[in-house]
Amino acid sequence: MTKTTGITWAAASARRYQRQFLATPARTGTSVADVAAAMLGVHAQVLSAAELSVGLRADGVTRADVREALWPTAPPTTPPPPASLVKTHGPRGTVHLLPARDLPMWCAALPAVPGRTTAFPTDVRLEPGQADQVVAAIADALDGAFLTVDELDEAVVARTGPWAGDLVMPAFQTMWPRWRQVLHRAGQCGALSFGPNRGRRVTYTRPPHFTPLPPEEASRLLVRRYLYAYGPATPQHFARWLAAPPAWARARYAELAAAGEIEEVDFEGTPAWVVAGDTAFPDAAERDEATRGVRLLPYFDAYAVAAQPRELLFPGAAYQRALAGGQAGNFPVLLVDGVVAGVWHQRRRGRRTTVTVEPLGRLTARQERELAGCAERVGAVLEAEAELVIGEVTVGAHA
Repeated sequence: MTKTTGITWAAASARRYQRQFLATPARTGTSVADVAAAMLGVHAQVLSAAELSVGLRADGVTRADVREALWPTAPPTTPPPPASLVKTHGPRGTVHLLPARDLPMWCAALPAVPGRTTAFPTDVRLEPGQADQVVAAIADALDGAFLTVDELDEAVVARTGPWAGDLVMPAFQTMWPRWRQVLHRAGQCGALSFGPNRGRRVTYTRPPHFTPLPPEEASRLLVRRYLYAYGPATPQHFARWLAAPPAWARARYAELAAAGEIEEVDFEGTPAWVVAGDTAFPDAAERDEATRGVRLLPYFDAYAVAAQPRELLFPGAAYQRALAGGQAGNFPVLLVDGVVAGVWHQRRRGRRTTVTVEPLGRLTARQERELAGCAERVGAVLEAEAELVIGEVTVGAHA
C-alpha cells in the first residue's frame, strides 16, 4: 500500500475490490452478515440475486446460508437464534439485506434523508400524524408475528381506523388501501421486515428490537461507511447512491469535513473525499493482482451500483449495453480486469441452470477458463449444476 493524494481509477478500483471481497473471497467462517456489511447492504428486490451477491464473495456460502441468516431455524423445542441479517427497505427505498447489528444506524439515517414530494393527490395522502399512527400500528401488529399483506391490512385498520383502509391507491389494475403508501417508511424505521414466504405469499414481521442512533450521528456514520467502502467519492456520488437530495448530501460532507472526519483528495483530477487518514491505496503490483481476471455480478449488485464514476466502470460500449438509461443494475454484468465488459443471464430449470455470457470483446483462453469457474460458482451458490454458454444475451433489462 502507498499513500497518495493523486488517486487513479485503477487504484480506487483495486481498493474497492479488496474491501468488497471481489479481489479475494471472504474466508470460510466469515459470516454472511460481515459480507453484507462490507457491501453496505445487498440489493434484494430479487432474492436470488442477493444470494448470488453474497455467495460470490464468500467461500462455500450458498443460498441456504443466506436464508438461514435471515430466518434461522432450530429444533421444534428450541427457540431459533436471532437473525443476523434482515430483509427490509434500505437505500433508495428498495428492498435490501442489512446486518441486524447495523439497524441502529440504518433506521435512524434513512428516515433523516429528505424525501421527494409525494405524487399522490391530497385526498389520497396520509397526514403526518396519520403516517406515524400507521407505522406504530405496523410495528405493534408484527411484533412476534408473520403476516401476509392482507392480514396486515386488517391489523392496521383495527389499530388505527377505517380511514387507513380506504381503497384509494391505484396499483396493478386494482386499488390498495391508503396505509400502504408508508410501507417502505415502516421498513426504513425498523417497524417492518420481510419474513419467509408462506407458500407463494410474502410475509412481514418485525425485526429484532433495537435503539436507533441519534439521526445526525447515524447520517454521519453512514457517510463514513460509504466512503470506506466506495471512496473516493463526491457528495453527488453519495446522493446518487442513496437517492438523496444533492444539497443534503453536500451539507453532510461539509459537517464531516469541518469536524475533521473526512478529507479531500484528488481523484482522477476531480476533488473527492475519503475517510480522514484512509489514504493508503494499492501500489501498481497490488492493483493488477486485485482486479485481474473475470467476475460475474448479478442484478443490482452493490459494487456495480455504488462504484463511481459510472462512465469509468462502464467504459465504451458497456455504457450502452450494460446500463438502462444510465441506471446500473438492470443487467447482470461481466467484469474483466476491473471494468464492465459484458452482460450475462442465467435461466434455471430444476437442478440445472444455464449461464449465458455475452462479452463485449474477445476473451483470451485464460479468461474463458476463469469464466467457466465463475459460472460453476454461480451454480454452487444457487445449489444447481451450471452450464456455461458464451453468446448473445437476448433478454432485456431486469428480465
